[in-house]
Amino acid sequence: MTARTSPSSTEQQETPHRSGFACFVGRPNAGKSTLTNALVGTKVAITSNRPQTTRHTVRGIVHRPDAQLVLVDTPGLHKPRTLLGERLNDVVRTTWAEVDVIGFCLPADQKLGPGDRYIATELAGIKKTPKVAIVTKTDLVESEQLAQQLIAIDRLGKELGIEWAEIVPVSAVGDQQVGLLADLLVPLLPEGPTLYAEGDLTDEPEQVMVAELIREAALEGVRDELPHSIAVVVEEMLPREGRPADRPLLDVHANLYIERPSQKGIIIGPKGRRLKEVGTKSRKHIEALLGTPVFLDLHVKVAKDWQRDPKQLRRLGF
Repeated sequence: MTARTSPSSTEQQETPHRSGFACFVGRPNAGKSTLTNALVGTKVAITSNRPQTTRHTVRGIVHRPDAQLVLVDTPGLHKPRTLLGERLNDVVRTTWAEVDVIGFCLPADQKLGPGDRYIATELAGIKKTPKVAIVTKTDLVESEQLAQQLIAIDRLGKELGIEWAEIVPVSAVGDQQVGLLADLLVPLLPEGPTLYAEGDLTDEPEQVMVAELIREAALEGVRDELPHSIAVVVEEMLPREGRPADRPLLDVHANLYIERPSQKGIIIGPKGRRLKEVGTKSRKHIEALLGTPVFLDLHVKVAKDWQRDPKQLRRLGF
């Protein structure tokens, strides 16, 4: 990426300010959340090497002198096997209909598969919204493999009648071409004023973000079948009474819900060690997010087959 000189004040006056929404779509685990965090410059979306970890559309806000880019992170579109899966897919399609530009994330280290084709076919039906193909995880491949992936994506677009506005290789982990991607997305936004105050990084409610940070910590190192079964609800967040002003403490009470009693032992671990680790890890992230010391109280509860039960899905925020 070539170095850019800062524009003169007359150039700045001539350049119209742009603002709008972009969403990243792709198969589960295509690097959408990591890319959102890299563009915003801080952690606003839960990331995990387990597929299908994002359940809420997280808006990350990128502030620039010439533009405000609001990133909508969606769950990975996939063939649903549960009611939760169907609801997540509905969220994705609703989001596509409302954004100004769509970024289709395709990992550089995996050949295009049926999942990618399924999403591309759906994208082909959205005619007016510009689409950018983003080749993620370029740090994992050699240049020859990357070139083959770029050709395959170009070919897929031609085959389905999608005209890519851009095809951009990036590495969010290696911070390669992330700035360039923002430069290419901005001109595709409509002209308009800022939508959020300077310094705002997301419009997610704090309790939702805290719940996501706890769930992210709970996902680390558990068996493959468990990620889909974990839901976290923050019951309350209250400042501890009677603390001196210079030593505040926030009490956070949260429940981790799983689907079967047999999963309880996996989350809690021998002598409660695993749950303690989850608490320690997530507390650090919560304190960094909220800028205050936190006392975190975690409990594990069973909500039988919640992914298939409409009443329980509603109660758990889906």
